[in-house]
Amino acid sequence: MGLLLYFAILLYIGYRSARKTSSSADFAVAGNKIIWPVLFATLAASFLGGGASMGRAGKAFDEGYAFMFAASAFPIATIIAGLYIAPRLKRYAGAQTVGDIMAHHYGRSARLLTGIFSLIFCIGILGAQALAIGTVFNAILGIEISTGILIGMAVVLVYSTAGGMWAVIQTDVVQFVMLAVFLPITMIVGLDKIGGPEALIAALPSEHFSLMGDYTPLMFISIFIAFLLGETLVPPYTQRALSAPDSRHARIGYSLAGGFGLLFYAVSSTIGLIALVLYPQISPDQAMPELIRDALPLGLTGLVLASLLAVVMSTADSYLNSAAVIFVTDIYKPFINPAMSGKQQLWIERGVNLAIGLGAIVFALYATSIIDALLLSYALWAPTILLPFIFAVLFRIRCKRAGVAAMIAGALATSMWKWSGLELEALTGLTPLIAGVIVNIVVFTLVYQFLNAAPDHNGKNAPIQPTHS
Repeated sequence: MGLLLYFAILLYIGYRSARKTSSSADFAVAGNKIIWPVLFATLAASFLGGGASMGRAGKAFDEGYAFMFAASAFPIATIIAGLYIAPRLKRYAGAQTVGDIMAHHYGRSARLLTGIFSLIFCIGILGAQALAIGTVFNAILGIEISTGILIGMAVVLVYSTAGGMWAVIQTDVVQFVMLAVFLPITMIVGLDKIGGPEALIAALPSEHFSLMGDYTPLMFISIFIAFLLGETLVPPYTQRALSAPDSRHARIGYSLAGGFGLLFYAVSSTIGLIALVLYPQISPDQAMPELIRDALPLGLTGLVLASLLAVVMSTADSYLNSAAVIFVTDIYKPFINPAMSGKQQLWIERGVNLAIGLGAIVFALYATSIIDALLLSYALWAPTILLPFIFAVLFRIRCKRAGVAAMIAGALATSMWKWSGLELEALTGLTPLIAGVIVNIVVFTLVYQFLNAAPDHNGKNAPIQPTHS
């Protein structure tokens, strides 16, 4: 009953938001009216998805706190981005996507590449979240995964297509409140069941509480760097900063979300350790669902199920909205139909939102390896777009050739490391993501320095001096 009420609330929000969504700016960035408390809630809800909840619990069950310490690089990166990058994004009046900002600094070709890489990234993550929705239904209620995917994604599709970013942000706030309340309650109930924190520490090997656990220093550093760069400033999170009315709201909301992420990782990982003490025979992926089923009072189980669905659905709706906005803003409008009106753009965004969502459902129903899709998605962000994007925002560099060359080189290097069959990772000790990032930085620096040493006559390739925000 609680789950049906939750879905009804989400659909009602979608209906109300549809009446407020009258332009593409409303659909993409909620009219730039998202103040910092709302920005904090929606951003936290967006990046604390299935991986940050069930995934962290499963990793802690299997490996102790070590993975949590390594993965904490992401909320740390979010805090840093909140302090230094998010406020500067408000310099770009009217920007709705990463592609808008990349085009400003690196030209139309960079917009197109950014649009393509960002679209693939968002669709890959969306497919994974769609499967996670079905997994939550299956783990808690015993519903077939395919049926759970259809039910959960149908709700996401309705409210996100109707209300765009307005609906996504408002539902994210509801979902944030649920996960911020009910998962800590789950942890507290579990701790009480085993006799408190002291009993938890006494029941497990000391390695489960160490910084690196069984990881070698190189493995730990590789995981840390992957999380430091893998999702930093990805399109849905950048859109949140662009939705703020000014730099102050962007800075506060973004930074607080990163701080909350550190606390949330600790809660979900502790749930995994509690499950290891109580149910040592289960599989790691079942750590959080099993604790919810067994330890919580019957009346709370439905509410916590809803909170688990909330963390997954809040990530799914964010990536779905971003994918639609990216396709229309960075690919369709500038390269296919530049003469379309604002009203046409809104309806095309809604249609693309629906189409991509349906595609993600099909992908989730028939995919054989969601992990491969996730790895491909992450490999297409940090080694291609992230570093040129940060250089542009921090230092206001304008250099078309440097930006485009770095993106292409990073993508090629990552692909070679991953799929060439040369076993370059084993030979060099570098993961595909790290190799791609290194190549991206080197190529950007060399091309930029060469062109800066010999600028063209109109100074188009010269850097713009940074200004204070």
